[in-house]
Amino acid sequence: MKLLCRIIVVTGLMLVAAPLPAAGNDVFGTWLTGDGDGWVTITPNGTGLSGVIAGSPNDDAERSTVDDKNPDPELRSRKLIGLELFTGFRFDGDDRWVDGTIYDPNSGKTYRCIITIRDRNTLRVRGYIGFSLLGRTETWTRRIEADDSGEPD
Repeated sequence: MKLLCRIIVVTGLMLVAAPLPAAGNDVFGTWLTGDGDGWVTITPNGTGLSGVIAGSPNDDAERSTVDDKNPDPELRSRKLIGLELFTGFRFDGDDRWVDGTIYDPNSGKTYRCIITIRDRNTLRVRGYIGFSLLGRTETWTRRIEADDSGEPD
């Protein structure tokens, strides 16, 4: 019995420490949101991912820099830059990250979410309530930066 418990614990630790599948890594990087008003940087977080607001392509003085739409009054003064938008995602092995949520600072609402990797430079981000049929899909594009040679990364 002790041996069986050890095998289960070691197997569980190996699964937690296992690297993400290579195909799932295409999601990592900095992305322009579908409405074009924000950059989101997606990085690994354990076996899941983290997505934080990295900035805005527009220096719009009218645009809020704090989370003023948040339903919790105590969170309305927190800065948008660095705010984590994604929680709970896992890679399903089919170019999709599932079982996560996405926070929309434009509305102050949190939605269930599926992220589909269309290609190396395009994500399909679907936020929904309840069933994935009741939601909205945005296409996010990867931020391509030129290196010193002027060629895109």
